[in-house]
Amino acid sequence: MERIATIERNTAETQIALTLNLDGSGMYDVQNPIGFFDHMLHAFCKHGKFDLRGTLSGDLHVDQHHLIEDTGIVLGMCFAKALGNCAGIYRTGFFIYPMDETLARAAVDFGGRPYLVCNAELTGIPLVLRGADGKDANFQTDCFEDFWQGFATGAKCNVHLDTLRGRSDHHKMEALFKAASRALRQATALDERACGAIPSTKGVIV
Repeated sequence: MERIATIERNTAETQIALTLNLDGSGMYDVQNPIGFFDHMLHAFCKHGKFDLRGTLSGDLHVDQHHLIEDTGIVLGMCFAKALGNCAGIYRTGFFIYPMDETLARAAVDFGGRPYLVCNAELTGIPLVLRGADGKDANFQTDCFEDFWQGFATGAKCNVHLDTLRGRSDHHKMEALFKAASRALRQATALDERACGAIPSTKGVIV
């Protein structure tokens, strides 16, 4: 059974359409106007072996918050829809990811209750860069937590993100995205020993 989901969300602030395949190969094909955010989602798919395609657009003349948070919501909703009742999955995942001077930790639980704990230890100073292709690579670092809050809400899961040590905000965010994708890959994987059972003593994920 394919675990694929498509979600479209259109508001006065953002227009987002994403298709997610949980059992992919890491393919990423998303029209994303924010360069660094595009880099993060690409890395997320590559390391989680999730296929993701779609389009993101929004009111960037205001700031990046709406588009980044709403993308998190939609991506989380894709996970929730693709997982259905969560039958047969491991449900939880954990990963520690090293990236140069940075060490990042992520843990997730698809228990049906959204909750985010984010200790990214970011400076709050935006990344500022314009690429040779003219694409705006600026990134408001305070939107990092907004993305994951949106994701946890949309996916109805617990997400815990911690920077254990690090200096570069770029490295901290990238290591956390990669750690989270690996943890999500573990949590959403099918457990042969579960024999299709719901991974909860309640008999249902709520």
